[in-house]
Amino acid sequence: MRYSRQTILAEIGEEGQKKLRSSSVLIVGLGGLGAPAATYLVGAGVGRVGLADNDVVSLTNLQRQTLYTESQIGTPKTEAARERLSAMNSDVVFDTYPEGLTPLNAHEIIKPYDIVVDCCDNFATRYLIDDTCTLSGKPWVHGSIGEFHGQVSVFNHSQGRRYAELYPDRDALCALPRVTTGVLGAVPGVIGAIEASEALKILAGFGTIAEGTLFTIDLLTLRTTLLTF
Repeated sequence: MRYSRQTILAEIGEEGQKKLRSSSVLIVGLGGLGAPAATYLVGAGVGRVGLADNDVVSLTNLQRQTLYTESQIGTPKTEAARERLSAMNSDVVFDTYPEGLTPLNAHEIIKPYDIVVDCCDNFATRYLIDDTCTLSGKPWVHGSIGEFHGQVSVFNHSQGRRYAELYPDRDALCALPRVTTGVLGAVPGVIGAIEASEALKILAGFGTIAEGTLFTIDLLTLRTTLLTF
């Protein structure tokens, strides 16, 4: 009954639901993107979910990071997220990585999972995910946001396309200073939900995957583009 609204879809059905139940996803970053991505993946019945983030919940997070409450301010995001997500679906097994993803632990953390969902906020971690997933043969879903716009793509799936192909200027991008920019709270909600959708399509085996394409949306104008690269 829990998954009946999914299993009546011809593209998913009971077999697709069984695939999701036996699947595992690592979510890197539990902020604005990670909150909706995790919520929809857990709600959909993915069997095992890894949560990687080295930050704690802060007051400024609550405008857009819908997993958290005021009472969780100061709590590690991995702990706070697991508490909320396990209350949503007790069938899901959770792993937490409060140290986040680093060059020293990336291979061991990513290795057990079927797919990685990138919900981080910096280029260095995205390139680390790209390198590690390529070596491990794992597909990954990329999402990023800013102000009123966001983008989604899939890498290292059937075509073996890489993030480094889309953004070849690694050194220059990683050297950019960290700057706090504004973002409409609904933007990560939209992009994180699309990231979850791409992951579910890959895991259950339906639909067209956004590999070799970059989906962008501007919520200020509702303009969308689908770029091929």
